[in-house]
Amino acid sequence: MLPLKEKDKPVVQKLLSAGCCARCVLRFCCVLLQSLYRQPCKDTLKQLQDFVSDLGCNIPDESTVVPEPHPAGEDQSQDATAATQYTDKSEQGTEQGPEQGPEQGTEQGTEQGTITEAEPDDDPPRKNRKLDNTSEGSGGPAGSTDVDALPAPAPGTCVVCLGVLQEYCSKDYAMKVAEAVKTEDYHFDTIVLSHSCWLHVKKEMREKCMTRVKDDVVPVKDVFKWSLLGHIARELGAAQVPYRSPFEVSMEFKHTTTESDCHFLATTCPDCFKATKNKESVFTRVAVVKALKKIPDSKFLIHYPSPPGRPTSSCTPQDVQCLHTSIFVAGRYNKYSRSLSQTPWIIDGRRIMESSVEELIAEPLANSFQAKGFNFSSSGREDVDVRTLGKGRPFTINASSGLIAVRDLQMVTRECISHMKEGEEEKTKSYTALVWTQKAIEKEDIVFLDDITELTLFQKTPLRVLHRRSLAVRQRVIHNMRARFRDPHHFYLHLKTQAGTYIKEFVHGDFGRTKPNLCELMKMDTDILELDVESVDVDWPPALPE
Repeated sequence: MLPLKEKDKPVVQKLLSAGCCARCVLRFCCVLLQSLYRQPCKDTLKQLQDFVSDLGCNIPDESTVVPEPHPAGEDQSQDATAATQYTDKSEQGTEQGPEQGPEQGTEQGTEQGTITEAEPDDDPPRKNRKLDNTSEGSGGPAGSTDVDALPAPAPGTCVVCLGVLQEYCSKDYAMKVAEAVKTEDYHFDTIVLSHSCWLHVKKEMREKCMTRVKDDVVPVKDVFKWSLLGHIARELGAAQVPYRSPFEVSMEFKHTTTESDCHFLATTCPDCFKATKNKESVFTRVAVVKALKKIPDSKFLIHYPSPPGRPTSSCTPQDVQCLHTSIFVAGRYNKYSRSLSQTPWIIDGRRIMESSVEELIAEPLANSFQAKGFNFSSSGREDVDVRTLGKGRPFTINASSGLIAVRDLQMVTRECISHMKEGEEEKTKSYTALVWTQKAIEKEDIVFLDDITELTLFQKTPLRVLHRRSLAVRQRVIHNMRARFRDPHHFYLHLKTQAGTYIKEFVHGDFGRTKPNLCELMKMDTDILELDVESVDVDWPPALPE
């Protein structure tokens, strides 16, 4: 039983007569019952024909319909006037309405190019017919055709979806897609699929006082998903989900004979098609959709027929593409080497260090996930000669080596990544430094350091990082210190500081750029020989059981 009302009959008849397939008729009638789209197309067509079988004498001839005047404030340009005059000649009345962006003849153009949840914007939308093709009912821009005759079964290709909803919603095609996905060797639990006659039916809706707008029309890609998703999910053993899935399957369809149909929009709406360096074509999906929303109905009908002429061939499927959205992995790393940089150290194309923490962690993960690339981010960074001990430094992107170790490795969401950077200035870090003194010292000479708390430093950008950080004076705090004697010229200094404190510069003074510094406190020259990061005090990512 079709969920249609008596007032829908004229619209259904117009669509069938114009060459729409049964599923597209339901779309334009705003039918949201998914089960109707899943049943065989021929069964739906039979139901629609039975539904309008009594309209033989009830629908007035279009030649008797007087076009409605343009509403106040509507575009009364020469283009609009010309469109109205042309419409009167071809008996195809067109009205300007509050809705902009006609869908006639471009439904398949803006949707059929790529059927994907991600809705790629690099495929030029296409309409169903070239501008110079006037055969079979497209005798001019207004396309004067006898659309009021009782519809007969239409064996040809749908004028709107170009066969996508006729030929590619079957179980057989779903099996082909599933095989293509299996060859990609992805692992997933859920899956999501993703893909003008509107002016033709809008006039009938106005006459019948029907209050539907273009946004009520069910998109081709939604119907395609409803019809095919269940078959593909069963073939792949994945859960069918109505919401967005991290795993997407993109199916592209091509209709060569109509590729240039949207080109007239470049002259009518030139501001929507601006060339850029990185785009091969200005006719992107986004640009065409923007132009269709902007162009008045009258101007559109000067260049394109309504209803569109029937195509002589259907779409051809292109490659099936699989995409898994970005995966976020978080954990903590320890660095045991004093000759290992955190990120690749390359100067003028020459590698300085053989490897890096980033490469040792990220490359095994990237290989495991078959990723094409990765971004490594951490809570702060340490110098090449600084070790990271304790619980390790939080990072995002089960790898270990003799140089590093990873713990608390886990999958996280994009939203969780922000936790690592929260409170960047307020969090604390603990260090252990091996300090050298110019003069010989005894235990009593360093005891006073234990009593120093909340020491405020003023640190001018260190000379060693001035090439990559702006020149500024930064205020940092050393919360406490604890000294441990080793020998007359060496002692260990344990510090708990505000994140971002330059420890090396505090110890040797950086030629007076950090004040106060350890040289001033001890009244002798001091330098740092070794530095270890003992802890990064961020409770993220959550600790995992050993």
